[in-house]
Parts: sequence; structure tokens; C-alpha cells
Amino acid sequence: MLFKKPEKAFAKLQYSLALIILAVLFLHCTSQNKKDAADFFLKANQALTQKNYAEAIRLYDEAISKNADFSDAYLNKGITLLKMGKAEEAYEILAEATRIDPTLVQANLVKSEAALQLGRLTDAVEHLKAIEKEYKDSARFFLIKGDVLAAQGNDVAAISDYDKTISLEKDNVEAYVNRGALYYRMRSYPAAKADFENALALDAAHPQALNNLGLILSREKNWNAALACFDKVLDRQPDDAFALNNKGYVLLNTGLADKGKALIERSLEKLPANGYALRNLGIYYSQKNEFGEALKYYSKAIEIAEPVEMLYGLTGNAYFGLKQLPEACRIWKQGIVLKDALATELAAQYCQ
Repeated sequence: MLFKKPEKAFAKLQYSLALIILAVLFLHCTSQNKKDAADFFLKANQALTQKNYAEAIRLYDEAISKNADFSDAYLNKGITLLKMGKAEEAYEILAEATRIDPTLVQANLVKSEAALQLGRLTDAVEHLKAIEKEYKDSARFFLIKGDVLAAQGNDVAAISDYDKTISLEKDNVEAYVNRGALYYRMRSYPAAKADFENALALDAAHPQALNNLGLILSREKNWNAALACFDKVLDRQPDDAFALNNKGYVLLNTGLADKGKALIERSLEKLPANGYALRNLGIYYSQKNEFGEALKYYSKAIEIAEPVEMLYGLTGNAYFGLKQLPEACRIWKQGIVLKDALATELAAQYCQ
């Protein structure tokens, strides 16, 4: 009986030592997991820099499996998914990053970009508002904000934000390209041309800048220069739907209509809902005096309900070719409302 009490004390001591050992082991494992997570994270960042996106995703997932609260790993995984064109997945991952760390303002910036790509403009605006103080001197912030405003149709405000982007970062190619696209939409062609030329001075192979500059050169009927722009894109990206269609349009206007048609059809295989490509096929058939066939393509372009230059003028002209003047005038009058210059000209000439 004399030894029972000490036995209990000894048992308690053994139990305490076991808990201490377990705690030490747990801390060691936790520390090791975080170290492993950091190693995977750094390797993933390197893969991302090298544009090896699939490998970057795999490594970020490894990092997250080692440390489920690794907010930066979620952030960079979201960035990678966005670069892969997986905006929906990116948005979900970025939402998890901000859930883990609400102070991770960069995740909100990238989330706004993902929301923009998904057409969720209200969400994009909210994410930007949440971080506008922290990013008051960020070129990237004003670029994305400009993109959101442009998507909302607020062109003047968007241009102001692109101006701010360029004032903060003189060599921001995307700001020049996006501002130029808005100037083009606003029919301010000299300003648009200057922006595309500035973008190409910074990145001579930029596909959007080349395509857009080529469009302006096409408007100027500077066909050789326009063709050179589109060929530069196609040399690097032979299946670029926009360059295929734009080059096809040049060929329609330079005596190589059948070759142009083949390129436009290839473009439509890649991008079936391209109103400009549908219009250009209509032009091809109009050139052949096959006005009924031309109307099929013009009508499809109109159904898409996106702005396409000269579309209503050309559509009315096809009806005119079929000797259906009342229908031609009806279409031209719709074009006047939509500021279609060709429709306005033809309506004034043929419609009372």
C-alpha cells in the first residue's frame, strides 16, 4: 500500500512525457510540411514563369496539400488558371485565397480580372472598389478598371483609366492596344492608329496591335501594308481567326477573291460567331452577283447583334441587287440609326 501513490505519480509523469513527445512530433511534422510546401511553391513559380502552366498547377496543388492555408499558393494557382483560359476555376480558387487571408489584396485584383472574363461586371467593379486605396499607384489596377469600364460601354471613362495606366507605366503595351481599340470603336481612327503603332514599337509581334493596325490600313486602302500586318500574325499563329479573316478581306479587295474566301472560311471554322467574317463572305458573293447567297451571310451577321462596319449598307445593297428597293431602304434606315456610313449614303441616294 505504501507504494501505490508514487506509482500514480509516475504514471502521470509518463503520460505528460508522452504528450510532450507527441507535441514535438506534431510541431516537427507541421514545420516540415510548411517547408515542403514552400519548396513546391517556388518550383511552381518557376514553372509559371516558363509558361509551363500544367506543371505549375500540379506543383501549386502539392504545396496546398502540404499547407492547406497557403493563401499565396491559391493566389498563384488562380493566376495560372486565368492564363490557361479557365476563368471560372480561377475565380473559385481566388475566392478561397481571400477567404484564407482577407488582406490578400492582390487576389482581389486578379479576381476582378477573372470576373471580367466571365462577364460578371458587377463583381469585377466590387473587387476593384475593395482595393482602390491600396492600388492608387498601380498601372495594372487602372488597366483592369479601364477594361471593365470598356465592357460596360463607358468608353470615355475607360480611356481616362488607360491614360492613367500609361502615365504610371510608359511601356504598358496592353494599355495602348486597349485604348486604341476604344478609339477605333469611337471612329477616332488617327488616335487609334497612333496607339497601335506605339504598342508595336514596344512589341513588334503583338497580334492584337498588328490586326488592329491592319484594319486601319485596310480602311485607308493601303492594302500592301495591311497585308504585311496580317502576315506577321499568321507567321507566328497560322490559325489566328482574326488575321485569317482580315487577310481574306484584303484579298477580296485586291483581285484574289477565291483565295480570300478560303481564308475567311477557315476563320469561321475557328470562330463561327465572327460577324466580320460572315459579312466578308457576303461581300464575296455580292462580288459574284449572287445576292441571295450574300444575304444569307449578311443576315447571320446581323443576328449576332454586334457592331460590324458597313453591314447594313451592304445588306441593303444586296436587296437592291435583287431589285427589292423597299426592303433595301428598310435595312438602310436601320443602318442610319446605327451610324452605318454606307447605309446613310445609299439611303440618301435611293430612298425618299
